[in-house]
Amino acid sequence: MTRLRIVIADDHVLVRAGLRALLEGLDGVEVVGEAGNGNEAVRLVEQLQPDVALMDVSMAGLNGLEATRRIVKRGFRTRVLILSMHADKEYVRQALVAGAAGYLLKNADRWELEMALRAVAGGQVWLSPRSEQGSSVPTRRTALTAAAHADTCMS
Repeated sequence: MTRLRIVIADDHVLVRAGLRALLEGLDGVEVVGEAGNGNEAVRLVEQLQPDVALMDVSMAGLNGLEATRRIVKRGFRTRVLILSMHADKEYVRQALVAGAAGYLLKNADRWELEMALRAVAGGQVWLSPRSEQGSSVPTRRTALTAAAHADTCMS
């Protein structure tokens, strides 16, 4: 089984430590790096080429949305899964337009985190069901790019 390589980007040390402990308890998942801001996240993605960057939206300096834009613009194969406390569909839309492959709320459970990581790593788009208030978007998508998904479903 190929290991799923993850970089965690969050400006809270305790959140990163908790995510690392949770992720390392999942079969086939390896945390290869941690970043405390968006600039570090972009640098680590370039250096380590992980499968997924688990990216907080709100970070000091370069935020998660801008870091996502830079990762996508540079053409790295790494897929970005946004991790946020914001359930508002405008945040979801901005993340998808930035190039994120998914949006996961911080109140998700372990099962949803694992499913989101595996879906995003497998080329799908993942949206937390609670982040879709007022939208008819299913949780998993396969046929649409994230940007097309944002254009068609979040307007």
